Amino acid sequence: MRDFNFYAPTQVVFGKESEEKVAALVKKYGGTKVLVHYGGGSAKRSGLLDKLFGLLSEAGIPYVELGGVVPNPLLSKVKEGIELCRKEGVDFILAVGGGSVIDSSKAIGFGVCYDGDPWDFWGKGVAPKACLPIGAVLTIPAAGSEMSNSCVITRDEDKNKRGFNSDLCRCKFAILNPERTFTLPPYQTAAGATDIMMHTMERYFTPEQDMTLTDAIAEALLRTVKDCALEVMKNPEDYRNRAQIMWAGSLAHNDLTECGTTKDFATHRLEHELSALFGVTHGAGLAAIWPSWARYCIQKGHARRFAQFAVNVMGVANDFTDVERTALKGVESIEQFYRQIGMPTCISELIGKTASEEEIEHMAKMCSREYSITVGSLEILGPEEMKTVYRMANR
Repeated sequence: MRDFNFYAPTQVVFGKESEEKVAALVKKYGGTKVLVHYGGGSAKRSGLLDKLFGLLSEAGIPYVELGGVVPNPLLSKVKEGIELCRKEGVDFILAVGGGSVIDSSKAIGFGVCYDGDPWDFWGKGVAPKACLPIGAVLTIPAAGSEMSNSCVITRDEDKNKRGFNSDLCRCKFAILNPERTFTLPPYQTAAGATDIMMHTMERYFTPEQDMTLTDAIAEALLRTVKDCALEVMKNPEDYRNRAQIMWAGSLAHNDLTECGTTKDFATHRLEHELSALFGVTHGAGLAAIWPSWARYCIQKGHARRFAQFAVNVMGVANDFTDVERTALKGVESIEQFYRQIGMPTCISELIGKTASEEEIEHMAKMCSREYSITVGSLEILGPEEMKTVYRMANR
């Protein structure tokens, strides 16, 4: 087991009507004027925004609003938010939505406290020194950004999608009401469940082999999300299963399943370039890439870890005579699960065509930062290996 430092400072307020506590929480964490940041029209149509506006007004907390966050949130919207916060004297940001809205809010929080170009944090490796406090009212369980220290932004002009981590942007509080997820479209529900599972799988497939407790936590989370996703696809208003998925989304990306391990995140890095180039849903992109990455790693001698996953998570019978066969059956089983919930298992299913060789070259170039870095830890991928995985997934 590797040494680790587990830090999860976000206050989680979970349950029915939990948004009723929003004003008290904003005050608790020092907010006196709030930017309410959100995405499209769903938060308005559901009545959630009006409810939050009313609660803030009743508590005497002034606010301004900024909507329009899109999936794969854009730097241009971040800059718009920074300008608005400075103009209005905002000292607290309330993110209402999913991971894209929360990440956009984090980026705005960094930018308000920085005199330079906010892209410096993603493009130049500048370390932020401060961030406005942020609270989240989660409506889409998927990214886990409500409890993570990560922030992913896309620069508009060149579709450069990058992430970086800083504990400064961890949300002060996260309000999680599973009832707010009842109206999510099936595709979004499925993509969210895939993203939740992948956050855990990126930590589970590790070079370490002595992670008994962390492995058990990860395996339980993965089984739970898999089983609950199948249930909510049949009954969208199943509170019990929606609740399990929502809580799992937070636990999957607050580093709990990383304690003592070396995380990989190669699939995420490969997918970032896929969604940046083709504008696809992040969770769906992960489903399209992971099986090919898994088969590549099995070919490179990592079958034991994948066989453990196959047996303990996917319920595959252990073929003690052939570890690789068991491992590959696990990959086939998760592909079957993806199909059951409407997720793709390859690039052509995701984008409606095979990617061209030029597009594969571009994605590998961007993923490797102009051929200057590698990704992954279970199996380290350089630019050529990245292209190999993309080609394997390009069927």
